[in-house]
Amino acid sequence: MRDPAGWPTLFGSDAALWTRYLIVAAVAIVAAGIVHAGFVFVAKRATARTKTQTDDILLARLRGPSRWLFAAVALMIAQPAMQLGPTGQGWWHFLAGLLTPALVGWLLIALLSAGNDIVQARADISVADNLRARRKRTRAGILYRICFFVVLMVTICLMLMSIPAVRTIGVTLAASAGLAAIALGAAAQPALKNIIGGIQMAFTEPIRIDDVVIVDGEWGKIEEINLTFVVVRIWDDRRLVVPVSKFMEENFQNWTRHTSDLLGTAFLHVDRTADVPRLRRKLTEIVSNDPLWDGRVCGLQVTDSFPWHIELRCLVSAADAGKAFDLRCNVREAMTAYIASEMPEALPQQREAITLSPVPKP
Repeated sequence: MRDPAGWPTLFGSDAALWTRYLIVAAVAIVAAGIVHAGFVFVAKRATARTKTQTDDILLARLRGPSRWLFAAVALMIAQPAMQLGPTGQGWWHFLAGLLTPALVGWLLIALLSAGNDIVQARADISVADNLRARRKRTRAGILYRICFFVVLMVTICLMLMSIPAVRTIGVTLAASAGLAAIALGAAAQPALKNIIGGIQMAFTEPIRIDDVVIVDGEWGKIEEINLTFVVVRIWDDRRLVVPVSKFMEENFQNWTRHTSDLLGTAFLHVDRTADVPRLRRKLTEIVSNDPLWDGRVCGLQVTDSFPWHIELRCLVSAADAGKAFDLRCNVREAMTAYIASEMPEALPQQREAITLSPVPKP
């Protein structure tokens, strides 16, 4: 029996029939729970014997949706035993149409989450050369968010379409869908631009997780890449939230685009008469004893000359941006201390010419 809107109704139903329905459904769900617990127990014993984390992640992610999937299958098997009448059949089809897309969508999202977790676990960015790992993490994270959004929207649409009243309204409004889409696109243009930019970023990869960038004059690392915005962790632990479109349309500096190793500079100003070869030898000694140096580049050059002093550039290399910054500070401090204590004559001095005119004879 159905009401005029197409909904199954409970009016005129027999209480005894509904009691039987609930008892059979409860028995089926309990039996499914027992079978599911047995499968989980066996799966845990099997995953404990392996060294990889892939099976552990899959089991953790799929445990929840698979439990309810077992229950749904058990209810389908037990459905003939319920002996549903017209009213029960109406409610059965309604609930099945509503819950089936939800369970399938939940299972797909769990699989997507498991795949993303597996990539994150295998891509270790704590190593020195982590370019490939950062690339995998970035691409997997962006694609996961895109697929999550698509699966969620499709699931919600399928659930809504299973409701007769909503389906009727949807058919009625289909004629005006074109104008609605144009209006929605105009109103959501910034959001759509960021979403499209996020999809483009997944394949072009202008930035990756843990990249060192300079955005809006701030130095920081890419901490999180979402579908519409990027979180940059500034050096003083502030977070800069930047729209994805900014990285696709505006200029920014990426210090770790291809490799994480960098060159660092420390500038010194010394007197024009300073012994530059001696300072060069001291720089080599300082850098050689510093564990932050990666052994690639160490040099000292005169880069500019002024009336009273010259500018020296100490060029050193390190494995990543953080070590390069610390190494530059160490070099600047050690060289300044050496000049002050061992070469005070190299400190900048200002000279003035004094011209003595002869004293006129009386």
